[in-house]
Amino acid sequence: MKKNKDMFWLKNTRVILCTLPVNTYSFVSYSFHMAQLYSSVKPTPMLKDELDIVIPTIRNLDFLEMWRPFFEQYHLIIVQDGDPSRTINIPNGFNYELYNRNDINRILGPKASCISFKDSACRCFGYMVSKKKYIYTIDDDCFVAKDPSGKEINALEQHIKNLLTPSTPHFFNTLYDPYGDGADFVRGYPFSMREGAITAVSHGLWLNIPDYDAPTQLVKPLERNSRKFFLPLKA
Repeated sequence: MKKNKDMFWLKNTRVILCTLPVNTYSFVSYSFHMAQLYSSVKPTPMLKDELDIVIPTIRNLDFLEMWRPFFEQYHLIIVQDGDPSRTINIPNGFNYELYNRNDINRILGPKASCISFKDSACRCFGYMVSKKKYIYTIDDDCFVAKDPSGKEINALEQHIKNLLTPSTPHFFNTLYDPYGDGADFVRGYPFSMREGAITAVSHGLWLNIPDYDAPTQLVKPLERNSRKFFLPLKA
């Protein structure tokens, strides 16, 4: 390619801009625009094709907007409790299946009574219809927590990491997570137990209001919890 003041060329995949006619700048602008598009492509989240998100609800799912950065690429199973004739609004852009009491009765027939009605345990139907290896469930009144710097916490990703990491249920490690970066098993931890056990459940707890049962909440009405905590449980 001949080089002169009216030409541009590619060098190491970068656009080299010279003195160009006006109509040539549009091509360069297009190249930079395409580069921006490629740089904005969302990375594939962990277990994208192996995990369903199950949400029991009685209301519009506006809360999904705050979870969009973390949930948008996953498949949702929404189980509507309450009046099946009521239409609930779900934000655009999510891939989901929606079931209500009529669907449960149709699919399960005389066994439909095994799915609890008028409480969030209707999520069990979502577990049943899911065909994925992993299930993440969340209530429709859960908000995205933030770390001390104000950055939003991807709770789903942290739960996934818990599930993919062994648990240590038989012997307590004082460094808590011996599999984390920069950590290891402390002196005296049995070598025969260091492979851990398969993690079957990762359970998140509430922030601010402790996740107590009703009688305990009545006797501790002012107690608050400010620590984020994910509890992995063995298979």
